[in-house]
Amino acid sequence: MFTTHLLGPILVSLALAWPPPAPAPAQELHRLFAEHFAWQLEQFPEMAMARGDYTHADRTTDNSLKAIERRHAATRSFRQRLHAIDPTKLDAGDLVNYELFDLSLRNAVEGHRFRMFLAPLGGRYGPHQRIPQMGERVRFSSYDDYVNYCKRLEQVPQHVDNTIALLRLGLKEGRTPPKVTLRGVPDQFGVLLEGDGLALLAEPFERLPAFISEAQRAKLRRRFDTGALPAVRRALVRLGDYVTNEYIPNCRTSTAATDLPDGEAYYSFQLRRFTTTPLTAQEIHELGLNEVARIKSEMIEVIRSSDFMEINPEAASHGDEALFRAFIRYLRSDPRFYYETEQELLAGYREICKRVDPWMPRLFKTLPRLSYGVREIPAFMAPNQTTAYYQRGDIRNAEPGWFYANTYDLRQRPKYEMIPLALHEAVPGHHHQISIAQELEGLPEFRKNAYFTAFGEGWGLYAERLGIDMGLFDDPYDDFGRLLYEMWRACRLVVDPGLHALGWSRDRAITFMLENTALSELNITTEIDRYIAWPGQATAYKIGELRIRGLRGVAEEALGEDFDLREFHDVVLGAGAVPMTTLERRVNHWINSKRIRAYD
Repeated sequence: MFTTHLLGPILVSLALAWPPPAPAPAQELHRLFAEHFAWQLEQFPEMAMARGDYTHADRTTDNSLKAIERRHAATRSFRQRLHAIDPTKLDAGDLVNYELFDLSLRNAVEGHRFRMFLAPLGGRYGPHQRIPQMGERVRFSSYDDYVNYCKRLEQVPQHVDNTIALLRLGLKEGRTPPKVTLRGVPDQFGVLLEGDGLALLAEPFERLPAFISEAQRAKLRRRFDTGALPAVRRALVRLGDYVTNEYIPNCRTSTAATDLPDGEAYYSFQLRRFTTTPLTAQEIHELGLNEVARIKSEMIEVIRSSDFMEINPEAASHGDEALFRAFIRYLRSDPRFYYETEQELLAGYREICKRVDPWMPRLFKTLPRLSYGVREIPAFMAPNQTTAYYQRGDIRNAEPGWFYANTYDLRQRPKYEMIPLALHEAVPGHHHQISIAQELEGLPEFRKNAYFTAFGEGWGLYAERLGIDMGLFDDPYDDFGRLLYEMWRACRLVVDPGLHALGWSRDRAITFMLENTALSELNITTEIDRYIAWPGQATAYKIGELRIRGLRGVAEEALGEDFDLREFHDVVLGAGAVPMTTLERRVNHWINSKRIRAYD
């Protein structure tokens, strides 16, 4: 006989025994995004702090081989979980999220097999450059922040030991940077350890908050002065000795990426990863040659419109190539094109940025909240660094973006290159694009922080051209500077695959750049060594820019008077960094939507 007072317990038992419904694919997808992001914050405390999360601020990233392999296994697991989600059950927005997350994980998994994590040090990167800047871009607003800072510094010796272990294994496996790209590294260690390169680490103690007691101040300073700083110095001395006396002498003498183990596959992977296109090395090389020829003809036109023709009327009598060479010699030698002091150079960049800022609302409907500033590259890094670079900020971490300019050897820093450089690194280039992405609403965190080189650097190069709309290139010398930078990126399409896949020597690449740009020889050799050390990366700039310009042309032709440049720019930037194929779909969708609204 069935009694009703047993019904409740039976139903509860059945409910507990019955498997709960599986989460919807979209829910599972976003849970996976959140778990992966939380895992990244835990694995990479520096990344977490840059985003305002100080949960793991008492430690640094574990860079041991064991940790690298453990993270690789975790990344494979995340990708397997992603593939268990049916993408056909996702809406259009989440399908893009799925595709980009899969691409990010696939690149990480595929790239791991080439084991270039065994080469964690070079002329432009490595612990000797990161460690002296550990006191920058981090929060110092409590006593614990200073304690955790000391703890991180005290972990530097283990980080250095792990680095040396990776470098040793890299030598054993033949996975090293080319020796020629490391020539300036011993001097970097010299300036760092014999000069005041480590003084940056003490700067946080010069601005201790007033609420920290005298006893706490004394304790912190003693821990830093007698423990953390000497430990850092000893570790960097040890690293410098190893790199100078053992590592560099035994690095490979060849320069091509194809000379590495699995080198051909590695370079093809690098091109796909950086350009987000299927273009081959030969196709990229030929595209570059065509662009060089086009830009050279525009350069000749600008030269003929300058006062150089009045100063040197005979220069045009021997043909265009001779005119170009004479103009380049003039640019490299005349004092009118160079500042005399580092402060003047930095002030010049700041003045350009202030001229650009009022134009931003005319070019964009959406502007970021995050501000930016201009700084000089630290002296110990400057001789082997590029002309400038951008360091992203984060509003959650109360850290602005920074446009870093190189003030080393002012005779190599001409005025005519400053406008395109400022446009590229600050606004409307990297700072604008990256800050917009960080502030987007409704996107998972990995989308806000994603970086596809063809998109980011392509946008930076496209941003240089926006100076035309601002009237910044009315002076022929400034316009030549714009073309110079465009030519520089076009030459990259020629020399990068030339060096890594087509048998070019370093000298041939340098000669090609000398013949086709007005860059100084110092800048050219620094750039060529960068391309040698970072295969494929330099090809992404021009490829990305050409795609963005091409999409703008398609939109202008399709929409005619309905084309809105501000709206186009917001469409390009409004989904964060994306591969070129995704950007093309996005712009085409916008064009079609505008057409439909026009017919309604």
